[in-house]
Amino acid sequence: MLPAERKRRIVELVADSDGRSVESLSENLGYSKATIRRDLRELETRGLIERSHGGAVPVTSVGREQTYGQKEVQNLEGKRAIADRAVEELAEGQVVFFDAGTTTMEVARKVPKDGTILGVTNSPRLAVELNDDDNEVKLTGGTLRRRTKALVGPTAESFMQRTNFDLLFLGTNALDADSGLTTPNEDEARMKELMVEKAEKVVLVADVSKLGRRSFVQFAPLGDIDLFITDGELEEGTREAIESAGVDVADGAGQ
Repeated sequence: MLPAERKRRIVELVADSDGRSVESLSENLGYSKATIRRDLRELETRGLIERSHGGAVPVTSVGREQTYGQKEVQNLEGKRAIADRAVEELAEGQVVFFDAGTTTMEVARKVPKDGTILGVTNSPRLAVELNDDDNEVKLTGGTLRRRTKALVGPTAESFMQRTNFDLLFLGTNALDADSGLTTPNEDEARMKELMVEKAEKVVLVADVSKLGRRSFVQFAPLGDIDLFITDGELEEGTREAIESAGVDVADGAGQ
């Protein structure tokens, strides 16, 4: 394992477990405790983790990843407002991909259950929601991440590489004018990257709390997004930065 890859893996392990000891990281990665300690010092200097007594904990702005259950109860009103606007993008006969996430779950709950679309997702929970009544749903397959309930890995990626979609409802952990769209986990970043690549139209659904933040791995620049739907009114400078990348914006001001 190259040093850069080892350090990326350390950040993932720390984020996935809400913290790891030096001993645990050493055993998991097969490197000496001295090597792990040196890596932790460097990663802390770069702002990617915070060292604690005997180990490391996540940094909220970069490596921290909340569980699905934590995100599920946050800003429900805003997510439902986003979903109301998002379903206006649906048209009969479309193949629509729904990214795993709590905001995309709210979109799925607003989708007409009359069989007019084919739903595709990497979320078993979302698949159950979409499959009510007459809608046909396909799952990517893959390995289920416990933290986010998303399917990732080689099987899921192989499915993505063979398929194409009319419309994508995409989520993100963070959005920044310079860093683009970012997420804490490399496997999820790769899946999101493939979603964007294979979709004819990309609709980002994310509340304003994600703005101006950065996470560990970039999966798309702003210019890859066609429409950004959010729940609050954007500051003028933020709106200009997003729109200058060629993105249409539908925010809480109704624009």
